Amino acid sequence: MPLTGWLVIVVLLGATVIIARDRIGPDLTLFGALAVVVAGGAVPLDQAALGFANPALLTIGALFVVAAAIQHTGALRMISRLVFGQTRSARGGLLRMVLPVALLSGFVNNTPIVAMFIPAVHAFARRIGQSPSRFLMPLAFAAMLGGTCTLIGTSANLVVSGQLEAAGQDPLGMLEIGWVGLPTMAVGVVYLLTVGHWLLGRRRAPAEAASDEAREYLAEVRVAPDSPLVGRTIEDAGLRPLPGLFLAEIHRADGRVVRPVAPEDRLLGDDLLVLSGVASTVADLRGFPGLQPVEEREASGIDRRLFEVVVSHRSSLLGRTVRDVGFRRRYDAAILAVHRAGERIKERIGDIVLQPGDTLMLSASRGFRRTWRDSTDFYLISTLDEPPPPRYRAANVALLVLALLVAVPTGTTLLHPVVPAIPEVPVPILALLAAVVLVGLGCVSARQARQAVDFSVLVVIGSALGLAKALDTSGAATAIADGLLAVAGFLPGIGLLAVIYLASMGCAALLSNAAAAALVFPIAISVAQAAQLDPRPFAITVALAASAGFASPVGSNATLLTYGPGGYRYLDYTRVGLPLNVLCLAVALVVVPWVWPL
Repeated sequence: MPLTGWLVIVVLLGATVIIARDRIGPDLTLFGALAVVVAGGAVPLDQAALGFANPALLTIGALFVVAAAIQHTGALRMISRLVFGQTRSARGGLLRMVLPVALLSGFVNNTPIVAMFIPAVHAFARRIGQSPSRFLMPLAFAAMLGGTCTLIGTSANLVVSGQLEAAGQDPLGMLEIGWVGLPTMAVGVVYLLTVGHWLLGRRRAPAEAASDEAREYLAEVRVAPDSPLVGRTIEDAGLRPLPGLFLAEIHRADGRVVRPVAPEDRLLGDDLLVLSGVASTVADLRGFPGLQPVEEREASGIDRRLFEVVVSHRSSLLGRTVRDVGFRRRYDAAILAVHRAGERIKERIGDIVLQPGDTLMLSASRGFRRTWRDSTDFYLISTLDEPPPPRYRAANVALLVLALLVAVPTGTTLLHPVVPAIPEVPVPILALLAAVVLVGLGCVSARQARQAVDFSVLVVIGSALGLAKALDTSGAATAIADGLLAVAGFLPGIGLLAVIYLASMGCAALLSNAAAAALVFPIAISVAQAAQLDPRPFAITVALAASAGFASPVGSNATLLTYGPGGYRYLDYTRVGLPLNVLCLAVALVVVPWVWPL
């Protein structure tokens, strides 16, 4: 192997160690690694830069905008409210949650899905007297499983499709990977409802730990005249069963006051509802369409709010102490408690070095959400302050555009062999058109669309694609493939698939799923070519395994989002996720060679 090949391998190993230490974000690390291998002559600059021109990046960027439209129109919130219904069974609630989440994740980025469902899960868990930890990890796993069913379900699928096309192969069809993704999802859902549910221990989430200390809040909300709640009884509207929340009185538009409020009392347009409850329960009012905040006051009269935030994987706070970043001065917020993996940290708050997934309980002014809701420093998962009112009237439009985004390429692909005059429409073009239409129709504002695009993810993918090209051109991919064949050459083709699956899954535990797919893809193709096997089943295996980071809380944004709020420890994911990994591997080894013969 040439010296440049060794350079690429050493740089990749060094980048992996840096990322594993959580000191520098994966975007800067991989971009820096790409710069080093280009400077070392392992890959020409023009070829290294091709990763940032890959159609997969355009598609992923456009899908961020589509997901933002689904979120800001309230479509996702409406779906989340319908999921749990009135069930009071933990297993019944789990079933009603994992199936819709898995199906939604096939077409919408899983990060907003998980973020939107977290408050709903907390409310449901409180209502049935269970810990949210019984539901949050299955929520993340269901979102990850659903992403394996369609081309646009996860960025790893899009990356593999783009690399297949660059290698002269046919790109993945919209539903092609569903042949193995759907069985994988079915097996995973059954596991989550049975063995996985049993393996999940009860953890005390930060919100639970702080609930006894939270002061009671008063909240006033107005029923909009066009709200779907108008004409419904208090019981039917779902305002009765919320735990820790008391509807004290209703002020009618004509001056009448309803006090006390009975379950059979009906809501009218412009009604003013006066409620009291703890901050986390009052936050559940965000899920009711047509309820508009009027004024929110803390019972003590001090204009402060409780917020729960999770430190982002791309936060500027990582690796720095609370004192060093000047948290109170920078955010006008005081940290009441910090939880990491379900345990309160013993150090003084000022000395804590912040890490991804840390959950912070904050006391801040009422403008905190408005000022910091779009910050990349943390995810805001629980708050009393209301977000901008969703555009519920545009929800159907957003859902229609999403449906067309899926149906058009699928339909044209199926009809093209029968009616050659019907052209096959590339998914990147449709995704860009969908984003433009959604912005043009007002489903998502231009500002929200820009903020929805996670450029750090695009940098990670573009850099990983460049490094994958360096692996190929430097001869490192061929050398690694030869080494794998020398060790596992006695294995049949299905055994080589298992090796590639494990390698992809291991990379995904440290890197993002897209980066893992990009880096393992050239090695998988080299193994297939050296063994004189069809490369397509190996590519499919890479896409599946890259999205199977169940055994680590940092395997995806979905697991990272639930890590702190669920009060989990790192090994909780290993205990529940590792058997799921084994099941997914077994499904892949049975289905992949059957659908895509070796």
